[in-house]
Amino acid sequence: MIISFKNKKIEKSFNEQVQLEKQHGVIRAKKIRIRLTELRAAQSLKDFWPPKSKPSRCHELTGGRRAGQLSVDLDHPYRLIFVPDHNPIPTLGDGGLDWSQITAIKIMGVEDTHE
Repeated sequence: MIISFKNKKIEKSFNEQVQLEKQHGVIRAKKIRIRLTELRAAQSLKDFWPPKSKPSRCHELTGGRRAGQLSVDLDHPYRLIFVPDHNPIPTLGDGGLDWSQITAIKIMGVEDTHE
């Protein structure tokens, strides 16, 4: 899968290990690197569709400003937030995301989605 970033600041922090560890701590930085490796290795987002999503637990977020975003688990309660990077976004007949057609994502950042 192709991965891009919301902006240059996020891209730089995710691609420099020292900065990533400084910003997120050693444990979360390690989880971020693992998730990015898993995402890059995937053919499409369908590789993360349940029941294949463990341990990353990839899922769509709903409600408010998070609608249309997806996340994978890091260290609880933090998640790596991303969106499909397609125009138009691939959808199914019922309006849901077509995970099998999502081959590019944009990383938005790391958040506690429970706040």
